[in-house]
Amino acid sequence: MYSSSRKRVTMRKRKPENTTTVLDSRALNRATLARQHLLTRSDASVPEAVAHLCGLQAQEPQAPFTGLWSRLAGFRPEQLDDALTGRAVVRTHLMRRTVHLISRDDALAWRARHDAMLRGRMLGTYRSELAGIDLEELAAAGRAVMADRQPRTMAEIVQEVQDRWPGPPRRVLGELLVAALLPMAQLPPRGLWHRTSGVRNLPLAAWLEQDIAPLPAGDTGDGDPVGQQLLRRYLAAHGPAASADLRAWCGLAGLPAAVKAIREELVAFRDERGRELLDLPDAPRPDPDTPAPVRFLPAFDNAILGYHDRSRIIDAPHLGLSVAGHRAVLVDGRVAATWSVREHRLHISPFRALTTQEREAVHAEAQDLSVFLDEGIEQVRLDTAG
Repeated sequence: MYSSSRKRVTMRKRKPENTTTVLDSRALNRATLARQHLLTRSDASVPEAVAHLCGLQAQEPQAPFTGLWSRLAGFRPEQLDDALTGRAVVRTHLMRRTVHLISRDDALAWRARHDAMLRGRMLGTYRSELAGIDLEELAAAGRAVMADRQPRTMAEIVQEVQDRWPGPPRRVLGELLVAALLPMAQLPPRGLWHRTSGVRNLPLAAWLEQDIAPLPAGDTGDGDPVGQQLLRRYLAAHGPAASADLRAWCGLAGLPAAVKAIREELVAFRDERGRELLDLPDAPRPDPDTPAPVRFLPAFDNAILGYHDRSRIIDAPHLGLSVAGHRAVLVDGRVAATWSVREHRLHISPFRALTTQEREAVHAEAQDLSVFLDEGIEQVRLDTAG
């Protein structure tokens, strides 16, 4: 029995603590490398890898070959050539209105969801040049030109419609048609190994012999099913990531309905800045101390460009290099140098002093890349940091 003289203790209700795990830049770096097949080369086929990565940026036609070589075990250029000519992957304008290599299924499933963004970016870039143009009328005229299913260059398409729209510059009118209004495939031999070829366009549905999946008509309240697929796939290849990262990757407006619809499926973290990061529960998040091998990336690789906050892989002083077309070298998982090929030499320019072990690893990977590129490279030159 308690004595009546015992002091009464009042328990104050504690405010719930924020138990969300904080992931530092190294933890995010290793997660990105794992999802991007840059920690360990994958045994996936080329179509499987292109699908997993949600596409490869391909405005430089030869860039995807280096990107896949750095990610796939035993990759051979003819494997990508076969995927392109066999229509398992396709070159088309999609994310951020840039040319990507996309799996055929993703191109068909995702193109309609990007339509408004593609048009909006064209109008935002060329608003004055395109003022007063009825986009639907121009699109119908473009479809009529391409109805014979014959490949055409952009200039040839413009030639057929310019009499009706003589005001805009030919280049602007052509970009509007082939990069926004008409879902187009860029046909081989464009993008084949060691081939130089101009762009010949054919409607995507004609090239892939299948109609593009339409979006649901009107506001169906279905939570944006295509957006949900994009979100899941993006996180599988790039997560953990914030909504701003998703938006920077695809160019779409954050996919809020999709995020809301599947939020309970996802896990949440915080980065060191306090941003909320979403992820798939079972996606790989390796130990931050996992060793990361040297990797050579092509220009505009989505391992770098696929984020709004790129600090997980590149330091702030070098951010401009990632959008200026410089090719990057990853050392310990971070962009530590650029590389180029000129005058039969693979030239590497580090940003910082590399240790002896790092220099040896960079040189060894560069030698292997030289053999793969098959461009008559006679020397690897590794500069010292300035």
